[in-house]
Amino acid sequence: MTVRRQVRLAVCLPGDGDTAARPDQPSGSPIALASFEQPARTAERGLFDFVLLSEGPRRIDDLDATGRPEPLTVLNALAGVTERLGLAATVPTALTEPYELARRLATLDHLSGGRAAWHVATSADTFTGADLRHDGSADRYGRAAEFVAVARRLWTSWSADGVSRPFAHQGRHFDIAGEFGLPRSPQGHPVVIRAGDSDQDRESAAATADVLLTRHRPPAAGRSVRADVTRRLAAYGRAPEDLKVLAGVTVVLGDTAAEAQERAVEIRRQRITPQRAPQLLGQAWGVDLSGHDPDGPLPETDPVPGPGTAEHRTRRLTLEASGRPAVVGTPETVAAELEAYVREDAADGFVLVPHHTPGGLDEFVDRVVPLLQERGAFRTEYQGATLRSHLGLPDPPWEG
Repeated sequence: MTVRRQVRLAVCLPGDGDTAARPDQPSGSPIALASFEQPARTAERGLFDFVLLSEGPRRIDDLDATGRPEPLTVLNALAGVTERLGLAATVPTALTEPYELARRLATLDHLSGGRAAWHVATSADTFTGADLRHDGSADRYGRAAEFVAVARRLWTSWSADGVSRPFAHQGRHFDIAGEFGLPRSPQGHPVVIRAGDSDQDRESAAATADVLLTRHRPPAAGRSVRADVTRRLAAYGRAPEDLKVLAGVTVVLGDTAAEAQERAVEIRRQRITPQRAPQLLGQAWGVDLSGHDPDGPLPETDPVPGPGTAEHRTRRLTLEASGRPAVVGTPETVAAELEAYVREDAADGFVLVPHHTPGGLDEFVDRVVPLLQERGAFRTEYQGATLRSHLGLPDPPWEG
């Protein structure tokens, strides 16, 4: 009997742009605990591997969250209202130090029974890294690599019989010594997540990560990425199963294919409001276009290559340029497409980004997850208690 490959599912709650909490949602605020608790409970009901919280807003406009609690604090609260769901926080290495963050993550891992994960962000936006501790653009990959290495050594510094051992590290970015304040957690140590599509991102993931988040591509391109990452893993003495690759995607459902396409167009239009369009265009132009007419022609200066600007309008361009890769269709066709993508080894699974929070995940859990289960491509219950067990990752080895 052929065993089907299992689809891994996670959900990302960025807290800005298209997934900001809307006034018509029950929470009414992106800061209210309900904005996080409801999608987390839905994800656990849908047997997802983990929920990922991003760091705060990069830019603020009419759709962006006007403020966001610190992710690890939120996840500590969610640990008390969930039982199996993995809890992943985005924390830039530019904003903290290894011992401080390793201790906070290990604390979450213990309190949650082994469900913590750390999304290692190597850069920070204008609200964070450039204004606070470290410029995220200066040797950011080097700092992140050393940061992760130090954190791993701290997490594994206790002996197998529960004895704290002295720790010392002296490197380019960090010089610390002492003893770590917490023993090994139920899953060994938190799952390490990296994200990105650059050559350096893939190399960093192969060297240090348990999960790589990448963008959704056609199946052939996805297989190429998987092959590249697998080749890199071998150079670090790691096996293919030591790193899970998850593709970021949105899902738009309809009772018919035509209805799903209509919904997808409307969702994209809602994302690009008259206030947001000049902001996104300004990012592409590299100048402040906040006063630009969203329904007017493109700026006359520094024109984009391609068809004549007379045929393009600002809002239309940003609608085309800013859409996140989406799987659009009926629940049956979406389930089939997701399963085929994993079966063809283009990825191990998906990180879903809901169109809005807190209720944007419910339709997928109610209509698509049961079909994946009927196909034998998704679990019908959690088999273990830790995030590593959900993902099928080996426990980290004891050191020393």
